[in-house]
Amino acid sequence: MGSQSADDFRLTVLNPGGRDPEQHFHDTIDPGGGEHPPINFHGFAACTRGAFHYDTRRAITEETPILLLLRGDFRNSERALGELKKHGRKVAVSLKETGLHQIAQQLCDRAKLSRFITILAQADGCIATTPEAAEIYQRARWKHDPSTVAFIPTPYPLEDGQWNFSVPPDKHTGIFLGTREWDVPSRNHFLALLVARQLCEATGEPVSVVNLDGYRARRLLWELKFPEGKFRVIEEEKAYPDYLRMVAGHKIVLQLDRSRVPGQAAGDALLCRSVCVGGDGAIERIAFPKTCGEGRGISEIASIALELLKNADSRSAIVTDSQERALERLSSQAVRSELAKFFAQIECAA
Repeated sequence: MGSQSADDFRLTVLNPGGRDPEQHFHDTIDPGGGEHPPINFHGFAACTRGAFHYDTRRAITEETPILLLLRGDFRNSERALGELKKHGRKVAVSLKETGLHQIAQQLCDRAKLSRFITILAQADGCIATTPEAAEIYQRARWKHDPSTVAFIPTPYPLEDGQWNFSVPPDKHTGIFLGTREWDVPSRNHFLALLVARQLCEATGEPVSVVNLDGYRARRLLWELKFPEGKFRVIEEEKAYPDYLRMVAGHKIVLQLDRSRVPGQAAGDALLCRSVCVGGDGAIERIAFPKTCGEGRGISEIASIALELLKNADSRSAIVTDSQERALERLSSQAVRSELAKFFAQIECAA
């Protein structure tokens, strides 16, 4: 598909029965506008100047290809797929939650697994936001053309100056913990906090962590006994732009996540023009190959973090490298082109 066709391509993302309201992305999204930011699955609609819907009938009226999200018990998604196919729409599907632990939790139920297999067999294709999810879809659709499954990472509006949340390097201080889930073992949140405490003691850099789980998690956090005055717990849920402004003031974003998620912690760091250290999400692996957790042990990640905390030039080099990689693979323009090519492929494979 040529560049003109890619420029004209629009996509509707449908989350049947979901809570996010209808949203059209005909223009760029103002960070202060109160709408859902153009990230995650909303990002696919935003980068194509498309729409996000929870109502199947309204999605059909868009007269565009559809990315159908699979969530809950998949019943709403299965019904929506039937309606979309009746109206001749080209439909790709994706699990809404695509970390490996999330996929495992969803598909250990027999009824959900049955619906999942049926939906994948009937869809025109699958879009995976991680390479691992793409492998699962490919094997579940083993009788179909392999070109009808694609790994396409979630985009970030890196070309849009409104979404540049960088702050001057001389204003950077401390470590921001990129994870916050104690009850998900693969997040390694506790271990990341231990590493952060060690880095704090070695460098004097303060540590910030988000806790939205109340008193129980707060007690766990304070048991770690960080140095006096060097530990900040943020317990107020912030609007996404305010959250990014907070993240942008830190020297590094640190995590030890092994969940193979799409990688929003790294995506946030890209919008902040910051460095993400650790983590094995898709965006971490694409944008931060020199600092991510892929193939690295805890000690190596800690050493990388220590060097970056001490050396502003090293941080600047990683930021420059990550922005170049992200513009090539993760920007709105890059992902729009990938989506247009993919839907052209499934049109040919039909």
